[in-house]
Amino acid sequence: MASEVRHQVDTGQAYPVVRVTGVLDAVTAPRVRSCLLGLLADQPEALVVDVRQLTAGAPDAVAVLTDLARDAADWPGCHLLLSAGPGASAWRDTGLPVWPTPEEAIAALGAPEPRRFLRAPLEPIVGAARRSRELVTEACARWDLPDLAGPACIVVTEMVNNVVAHAHTPMTVLFALRGESMSVAVRDHSTHVPRFTGSPVPVTSYGGRGLLLIDSVAQRWGSLPLDDGKVVWAVLDAGESGGQLPSTGLAGHARG
Repeated sequence: MASEVRHQVDTGQAYPVVRVTGVLDAVTAPRVRSCLLGLLADQPEALVVDVRQLTAGAPDAVAVLTDLARDAADWPGCHLLLSAGPGASAWRDTGLPVWPTPEEAIAALGAPEPRRFLRAPLEPIVGAARRSRELVTEACARWDLPDLAGPACIVVTEMVNNVVAHAHTPMTVLFALRGESMSVAVRDHSTHVPRFTGSPVPVTSYGGRGLLLIDSVAQRWGSLPLDDGKVVWAVLDAGESGGQLPSTGLAGHARG
């Protein structure tokens, strides 16, 4: 009999809770990963995964959660916690914080900080990049990060222009404040992920010139492939003039 896994998302809590039930094995692990990536693409401040009714059908199946945390370490950078009930020992190897119930996990997170997040839908039309610059300038002013307004405008302009010129789909721009760092991301509905080699590219190459500009001003950046599209993201840091910042991962990520 084929393995089955189901999920239900509860957005009525302070933070979204996804309840996963069934058997986690080599067949269902990719489905769980896809589900959680889709939720992370909305840039939640935290995500609680309730695995109390999920059975690890293979010893290495839980590695999907470890891999997910690693892949999403730089963006969206949210807290990822597990609720495992009395079966917590089966999930310790993930390296993620494990709590008995979703309520206890949510209590440990503390109150949400919605003022640290901004998002807005945009259509792939002329003027979308200008509107995205207005939004990111507003975000920098709200968060008292005037030095990031220029670099952030460069980043969001190139991301949005790539969607307008190549993806041709509706998009969502997402901004988040984390300490002195600010993330800028654009989610679209094209699965074509731009490639970057660091070398000069023709003007007509998809994403090449824009990615060179993003790479020149961002501390780190990347893309998150999704079943229905992708997110291209970048992190800018007011305390750094350039170079790479250490990766913290979702597990143990410091608040603020």
